[in-house]
Amino acid sequence: MKKLVALTTFIFALAFTTTASAQKFSGLDKSPLDMAAYPTDYKVSEKAIRISYGRPQLKGRSLAELAPTGKVWRTGANEAPEITFYKDVNFGGKDIKAGTYSLFTIPGEEEWTVILNKNLNQWGSYFYDEAADVARVTVPNGSDSASLEEFSIAFKDVDNGVHMVMGWDKTRVAVPITM
Repeated sequence: MKKLVALTTFIFALAFTTTASAQKFSGLDKSPLDMAAYPTDYKVSEKAIRISYGRPQLKGRSLAELAPTGKVWRTGANEAPEITFYKDVNFGGKDIKAGTYSLFTIPGEEEWTVILNKNLNQWGSYFYDEAADVARVTVPNGSDSASLEEFSIAFKDVDNGVHMVMGWDKTRVAVPITM
């Protein structure tokens, strides 16, 4: 009898394990989630800034088609990016308290408006609420000779702080941040 119970238990466990391993998982996202942090080393306890964002690709399309001039853009793909400041900072001339904010931009021909918004977990810019803006800063629209296929965000050390640099195609936009 003990052998029958043990055999039954083994067969049940085997059947359950086979069913669990047959789980279907989705493929790689077309615009994968990425993260940039400052400082860029791996000392997590010393992080001052971290941003998570979706990385759309041009795939033969124009930047103006994907991030239209003069319109609020989610600054990437999928969910609006969320930027966390682990300490108080000055973001493009505006004092910002430590915390997490969503990030939006309004692309322009000569300059971009970069927006920090207190509403989190937003899909795209469909539900963007200007009344929830914490800060709006305007920065020059720069360029580079090298084209980036994927939208990218990186941090660059500069005198007296860091620049959060956003790049796509040949466009480069840098927001100065001091801590």
